[in-house]
Amino acid sequence: MFLLESIDIEQLIIKMFQNKITKASLYYPDEKAILKKLKEKIPVCKAGGGLVYNQKGEVLFIFRNGKWDLPKGGIEKGEEIEDTAMREVEEETGVGELSITRKLQKTYHVFKRNGKYKLKITHWFEMQSNFDGMPYPQENEGIEKAVWLNPEQVKEALKNSFENIKLLFEEEKLLK
Repeated sequence: MFLLESIDIEQLIIKMFQNKITKASLYYPDEKAILKKLKEKIPVCKAGGGLVYNQKGEVLFIFRNGKWDLPKGGIEKGEEIEDTAMREVEEETGVGELSITRKLQKTYHVFKRNGKYKLKITHWFEMQSNFDGMPYPQENEGIEKAVWLNPEQVKEALKNSFENIKLLFEEEKLLK
């Protein structure tokens, strides 16, 4: 347990990345203000992403950096987060004809860019697509594959995915 008020967030993150700390709980007395306090200590990036279904009930996945993931990316100035999510899905996979069916949860993860640690808050949306072509990966973003996976393939892919992605499928009741 660490006091959010006095902890050096960057040192904590470094220790976690080095596997010196496996889990950390941050304490702050005002529960409603904890995220605001955390944002004061680490730069925040806002992103949008999609859990996209096609007409066959398959789910759109990307494969990048040795892991299965869902398409997502950063918000652009003046853009609504729903538009970000749909734009990023289309850019990263070539899949269009998207409509948002409902808002899912937000996920949080820390990443390092240009030597600085940042907190990425991703707003997820369930989407439906009438797209009929083949998805294609946005290679200049390091994406190796963009594919539709059936429910059995999804279960297999999630064995090599991120915890945040698994959370979305638990919310969808697709993981039992």
